[in-house]
Amino acid sequence: MQFPRAFYRWRPHPWHGLEVGQDPPRLVHAYIEITPFDLVKYEVDKVTGYLRVDRPQRTSSQPPALYGFIPRTYCASRVGALAEGATGGDGDPLDICVVSERPITKSEVILNARVVGGLQMIDKGEADDKIVAVLDNDNFWGEVEDISELPDIMVERLRHYFSTYKLRPGEVWQSSVEKIYGCKAAWEVVEAAIEDYDEEYGSE
Repeated sequence: MQFPRAFYRWRPHPWHGLEVGQDPPRLVHAYIEITPFDLVKYEVDKVTGYLRVDRPQRTSSQPPALYGFIPRTYCASRVGALAEGATGGDGDPLDICVVSERPITKSEVILNARVVGGLQMIDKGEADDKIVAVLDNDNFWGEVEDISELPDIMVERLRHYFSTYKLRPGEVWQSSVEKIYGCKAAWEVVEAAIEDYDEEYGSE
């Protein structure tokens, strides 16, 4: 497997050093960068694997769910081909939001997430999908299999957050949530992101 030049073997890189999950594309690992309590956007540093402060949120928006990415995924041509009108993927790991009944206040944690759907987002012409999942074995959400089983208001908040979280007064917004899709379409996106990763970085 080919790793970035500065990969630190004594601390598994959360993007390259962790497994995709126990049973992808249905059951995956999620590496959490941001919690619903954060007013600062954190993002994994692609060289070191540590969290980096990306920016303080300009508005009062807070993510309505845990937010991170699926290890060993990459959004390139295959992910882009699933989003009508996209020029390609955004070149990042595949984003994931995880719903949990109990508040999880720590970031840089790994959890098992069951994929139930997603939001097809186009950001500056590139596919920037947000996979939606529930915490596996969650006492409240544990039986949910599809995004249609989540409360409408929860999905509405996710859509609103990603439709506005980069918005700046006086600027033209270049991102949009094109549609919301169910678990089967989400599985296709996860599989495409795994294949894009294997092509870019190689597989074991």
